Amino acid sequence: MTTQEDFQTGILPTWCPGCGNFGIWMALKNALTKLAIPNHNTVIVYGVGCHGNMRDWMHIYGVEGLHGRALPVAQGIKLANSGLTVIAVTGDGDCIGEGGNHFLHAAKRNPNITVIVHDNQVYGLTTGQASPTAQKKLETKSTPQGVVEPPLSPLSLALVAGGTFVSRGFAGDIPHLTGIFEKAIQHKGFSVIDVLQPCVTFDKIHTYEWYRERIYTVEPSNTKKEALNASMEWGDKIPLGVFYEEQKETSEDFEAVATLPLVDFPLGIPKRDELLQMFT
Repeated sequence: MTTQEDFQTGILPTWCPGCGNFGIWMALKNALTKLAIPNHNTVIVYGVGCHGNMRDWMHIYGVEGLHGRALPVAQGIKLANSGLTVIAVTGDGDCIGEGGNHFLHAAKRNPNITVIVHDNQVYGLTTGQASPTAQKKLETKSTPQGVVEPPLSPLSLALVAGGTFVSRGFAGDIPHLTGIFEKAIQHKGFSVIDVLQPCVTFDKIHTYEWYRERIYTVEPSNTKKEALNASMEWGDKIPLGVFYEEQKETSEDFEAVATLPLVDFPLGIPKRDELLQMFT
């Protein structure tokens, strides 16, 4: 039986008091516990950022690599061992900025992985520069006069590129976020959850109260066009929930890897001695 304690490391988080990362962390542990997914059969790939510190607070197989490169690593792990539950814990800067190219191509390939985007509109780890999702006029260290260009939407990008499960949650509503995580992990395909995560230190505008005055829940759209329209809604009303879901072939279903996961292939090298002799 899987319990919350299975994911504890005994190390307490060092995030700022009130950080939205706490809610995401709790919701992820809740979802894994409810789905009875054992920690020894799960791998979390962390991006670089405040969210990446979660690696020390999750008793689970984990990898933290280069900035923006969480998704290629996650896809490689899934291709090597399709029996694993693979989750990428990323940030808006890490995933949509440095890793934007990987995000688009991963959505196109549709690997069976779950991508959690901690979306707080800033690079919190490097003290609050504007990220690609920052709303216009947001004043940060890198934009002292306010952001002038429009933000990128992880949801819109995922939909256009081919993501098969596209959703949004709020770090301030752990029960609702837990439910979305459960659905995303159970979905077979590229699952994206854009999590609105207040940064209490570097963004004094998009607070928990600010979001709670605006968020509302939507039902999944019947078409990508409807979902795309919903993903662009921002302002007095901000939708949460599962925007779009469909089933289609995943990377692991392709003929090249469908017969046997790479981890199960024999290690023997045919004619190894003859091959080595060629170089001696």
